[in-house]
Amino acid sequence: MSEQEQAEIRLEFSRLKQEHADFDAAINAMIATGCDPLQIQRMKKKKLFLKDRLMALEDRIIPDIIA
Repeated sequence: MSEQEQAEIRLEFSRLKQEHADFDAAINAMIATGCDPLQIQRMKKKKLFLKDRLMALEDRIIPDIIA
């Protein structure tokens, strides 16, 4: 993987990590204000999707080491 590709992946990783944190804050605010549980559940699903995407990007950045 080239330096350029790694830099792009790291940039995408940091963007998604920030978005994940934003979703976390939004979900906590929704829970605190007593928002609709269905909306909260949808936000949690989106947050989980972001976490899965973060894990996939992390796997691309850090190669598997077979011991």
